[in-house]
Amino acid sequence: MTTLISVALLNATSAAAKASPRQRKNHNFHHADSDLCHRLLNAIELQTYIPPHCHLDTSKAESIIILRGRVGVLFFSAQGEITEKCCIQPQSDCLGVDISPGTLHSLVALEPDSVFFEAKAGPYVPLSAAERAPWAPQEGDLDVVRYLAWMKSQFI
Repeated sequence: MTTLISVALLNATSAAAKASPRQRKNHNFHHADSDLCHRLLNAIELQTYIPPHCHLDTSKAESIIILRGRVGVLFFSAQGEITEKCCIQPQSDCLGVDISPGTLHSLVALEPDSVFFEAKAGPYVPLSAAERAPWAPQEGDLDVVRYLAWMKSQFI
């Protein structure tokens, strides 16, 4: 089956993100969590919190290419210090990132209706405790609002 990655698809995925409590939504091109290659659109809104994490499986490199909006990408040391950051947006010097396994990272929406294409190896496996940054709040924690604001402030 062929799927066109159209403005209409980006709009529909962004609308679904806005309606989601997490303020983000995937549109998967792969058919099952067990597929060996995961390809998806990821729409994120300004209130989206993606906790800093890494993928320890050596096959789980992650490639992200921005299609619309503006997204800040943060890379962290094991102690939670920012080691590198970049802003990805269409028509700019930086259109995406390729993230090596074991690299602690997070993304923040800097504009509404931000959408990126993501590819990484499957199958899907939920993050383990060892892949979560112990110094960062997890989704639902009381400190998320403050920490998300701090992450966004890195791009002002």
